[in-house]
Amino acid sequence: MSATAKFPQNTLTFSHGVHPEEFKELSNQCKIQRMPFVDEYTLPLGQHIGAPSKALVVKGQKVKRGEKIADAAGFVSVALHSPVDGVVSEIGIFDTPKGDVLPGIKIKTDPYSTQRTVETPVDFESLDAKGFISAVQNAGIVGLGGAAFPSHVKFSIPEGKNCKYIMLNGCECEPFLTADHRTMVEYPEAIIDGILILNRFLKAEKAYIAIEANKPDAIEILSNLVAKNSFPIEVVPLKVKYPQGAEKMMISAILGKEVPSGKLPLDLEVLVCNVGTIKAISEYFRKGLPLIERIVTVTGTALKKPANVLVPIGTPMRAVIELCGGITDDAARILLGGPMMGAVQKSLDVPVVKGTSGILVLGQNEVRDFEEYSCIRCGRCVDACPLFLNPTMMGLLAKKGLWDEMLEYNVMDCFECASCSYVCPSGIPLVQSFRVAKGILREKAMREKLKST
Repeated sequence: MSATAKFPQNTLTFSHGVHPEEFKELSNQCKIQRMPFVDEYTLPLGQHIGAPSKALVVKGQKVKRGEKIADAAGFVSVALHSPVDGVVSEIGIFDTPKGDVLPGIKIKTDPYSTQRTVETPVDFESLDAKGFISAVQNAGIVGLGGAAFPSHVKFSIPEGKNCKYIMLNGCECEPFLTADHRTMVEYPEAIIDGILILNRFLKAEKAYIAIEANKPDAIEILSNLVAKNSFPIEVVPLKVKYPQGAEKMMISAILGKEVPSGKLPLDLEVLVCNVGTIKAISEYFRKGLPLIERIVTVTGTALKKPANVLVPIGTPMRAVIELCGGITDDAARILLGGPMMGAVQKSLDVPVVKGTSGILVLGQNEVRDFEEYSCIRCGRCVDACPLFLNPTMMGLLAKKGLWDEMLEYNVMDCFECASCSYVCPSGIPLVQSFRVAKGILREKAMREKLKST
């Protein structure tokens, strides 16, 4: 069944955006397979937005699969757990997928262990809201859509705020990636269960599951399942368009409301959560399984056997690629994530971390270095920007180093979807310049804040 046969492309959507080729067919029918255990795992302490975790183990210490090896170092921080039975072989500084180096823990796998975890459900019915938030933090759960924002922080509704709608992101609008798609097809009961567990504490009126129309099997499976629940959950097919999976775009498409500049979805009484994250909620409270593994799409035209793989956190990227048959002679570039927002990798020895949604191998004909030309004022970037920003003007200001002036054009609202760079005929690296500008402006604001205290 084609996506358009049952769900026509006049389904709900947002304004602007782009239509890159999808390449979903490489892996969208590949059932999730489990990654075999490898000899050694590297776990950076900073796998999430916020303060890095604080190590609780020492070199030579034996650890069990699922055991907490690092604690949260503050409220915007989460715990970290061992993905295997083994021994801590090193505590040091290691390369990360972001290209930097961070403190981390290396664990040598016990070759004689069965690597089985004992299921110990967490009695969430006895928890109050504060206890629930603490449990999610101790489980190490973060947003699995790629941003890796600590989930307990998002679930902590500030005083004076209210959550009226829970909105699950099953759009997965990045080309090539299909991990969320397979999660919805293969773990639909866990997704519904996670919603119900979460809503026990949020007490929302309704939940939405947003899914792009190119996933008709996921839409059908979840639609049949939600019909059996008393709590209202609506599965909403959305138009196939990038970046449909951005939370502001989903809210615009489903509720017809715009998240104001500088505000969050919760200001519209909406809490947005990735389907993989909500599955992790169910698995922790039902089985006692902390976030020690995640589903990763391993794909690309220059990969021999695309797949969706359940990978223990800390597994070397090289081992995952080898599981999928290795790369072809035509391979030119490897990214973690999708082609629009993914990060290019310089080494195959960096580990899969909590925010790794995909490993993408591109061929020679898909990679080329653009020669940058002057802006021709064509306006394509303006037409593409889903937030109605002015990338042309911001690009000119960035080139001149006029960072403060970029604030007047709301550069901080940019969530770096790269739609502007994708459509630019002059090959101008717009989103990269905005990323630099935002970093400089944040650093400047932090310095000014420190001066005033």
